[in-house]
Amino acid sequence: MKILFFITALFFTGTAAMAQPSAKPVKFIEDIQVIPGASSGEQLSTQPKVAKKTVTETDNSTVATTSSIEKCSSLQFKYSLLLDTTVEAITNLKLYNFIDDWMNTRYRYGGTGRSGIDCSAFTDTLINNVYGINLPRTAREQCDVCKRLFRDELQEGDLVFFNTRGGISHVGVYLGNNYFVHSSIRGVTISSLLEDYYNRKFICGGRIITPN
Repeated sequence: MKILFFITALFFTGTAAMAQPSAKPVKFIEDIQVIPGASSGEQLSTQPKVAKKTVTETDNSTVATTSSIEKCSSLQFKYSLLLDTTVEAITNLKLYNFIDDWMNTRYRYGGTGRSGIDCSAFTDTLINNVYGINLPRTAREQCDVCKRLFRDELQEGDLVFFNTRGGISHVGVYLGNNYFVHSSIRGVTISSLLEDYYNRKFICGGRIITPN
């Protein structure tokens, strides 16, 4: 009987001990982050997650360039394409407005006006309207009032001379990037010095000599 009582007492004592919460404080892992909706394997992290910071570096020169391009006119965009150059390179709007106004005017030998104009009359009209300088009437005479230049010395507003039918017989106005404007058999147009025909016929460039 004593043995049965002892066993019974021991059973209840052990059960009570198991039912009592441990007095030892529970230590939690620091910096655990629980992410709602994440799988159990993704919920625990030893470090808090921080949103990735996107750093945008502003290049002042790029902003300035973008701003200047936005201010360019349709005329500048048009002629930058025709001359295969940057929009910002088209700065002489008086020149390009003149060209745009005369573009496709038909060629007429000896002509000086809107109904038809030849090459030297066109260069004289352009140079006079854009730069305020009067030129002699013929291509040969215009070359005589210029300082002769090699092709790689040409700048916007210089003249370009060609031998198309003996001697200096054709003239145009240089624009840049090997392009020039002139009155040809196709009318007032823009051509390239790199075209086979003009490359072969090119004689020299000329910078107009003006009084100081």
